[in-house]
Amino acid sequence: MFSGEESDDGSHGERIFRTALRLRSGPRLHLQTLPAADRHGESCSCNRREQFFLPSFALPSGIGLALCERLLTTDSRLRLCLACRNMQRAEAARSALLTSHSDARVDLLHLDVGSVQSVLTAAQEVKDRYNRIDFLYLNAGIMPNPQIDVKAFFKGLFSRNVINMFATAEGLLTQQDRLNSDGLQEVFATNLFGHFLLIRELEPLLCRAAHTSRIVWTSSSNARRSAFSIEDVQHRNGTEPYSSSKYASDTLSLALNRHKNGQGLFSSVICPGLVMTNLTYGILPSFFWTLIMPIMWLIRIFTNTFTLTPHNGAEALHWLFVQNPESLDPRAKYHSLTSGLGTNYTQPRQMDIDEGTSEVLYSKLLELEKVVRKKE
Repeated sequence: MFSGEESDDGSHGERIFRTALRLRSGPRLHLQTLPAADRHGESCSCNRREQFFLPSFALPSGIGLALCERLLTTDSRLRLCLACRNMQRAEAARSALLTSHSDARVDLLHLDVGSVQSVLTAAQEVKDRYNRIDFLYLNAGIMPNPQIDVKAFFKGLFSRNVINMFATAEGLLTQQDRLNSDGLQEVFATNLFGHFLLIRELEPLLCRAAHTSRIVWTSSSNARRSAFSIEDVQHRNGTEPYSSSKYASDTLSLALNRHKNGQGLFSSVICPGLVMTNLTYGILPSFFWTLIMPIMWLIRIFTNTFTLTPHNGAEALHWLFVQNPESLDPRAKYHSLTSGLGTNYTQPRQMDIDEGTSEVLYSKLLELEKVVRKKE
């Protein structure tokens, strides 16, 4: 989702979000990338003026769409531009937003963050349309062909570790990754590198004098250091590419703050909690969810990480929208939480990341960017 100004009229600012970006002064544009499920199925200060959002969907639903609804409810002057892989579903998302917010301004943009050419083309179109970006929400992600250790699942279901098992899926999930058309590991390309390349392409709109822009990454409680190797950033040799890619995005956010805060660009990371989306439902057969959903609602009384609905999962994304970026902790992941009584709130928790690894990752991504650009 983008928020920024339209390039053909400097008097009307708008915001651009890539998974959502907001500028403080003048009309704004926001761009957001909404979450994707299995790619092989369908998974995008007050004194605010008009803002523009550009969400990027693989499947325009779930947390990203819930965020758009909440943002428009907060400020009807926002302008949304939905950046989506599936344009038919993007049209459906646009119609849904206009049904509940008839005066909203909602544009569409085709974007597949898993494709280098698509990212470059979409970024150029954004630069042609708009003059600046306020918020970039990076929500798009995939977990292809998830496989679950059924024995470990049922063992954990009746153990003291049941809450942590559902919250993090640690020890339960593996995925079968593959190379994409650019020769990159598909999960790495979609969940991390495509977003990084988009940020690099949009730096002229994100990093402007006397202007503050924001990037917000949708991460996961499944982001674990143990799944990530700085020697294998694409996770070619592992079985947990999703966890690796999410830990990498946590680490990259720290590097972006170190390199870009001085240019007015701030990066934050959120965790939506356990949300029932297409990605989540794709992990287990449907009859499993039918059996365990009553248990999950019961467990929710005792834990705050089971947000369950997209509206609740978008809590931290929405909370960050109204915060002063300079007051935020670059080492914290902001968690969407829901109490047993249904109250939503946001809580920062320190990430298991370090500056050395983040700097090496940032350098490796810059080198990979040079390689893929030579191929285009």
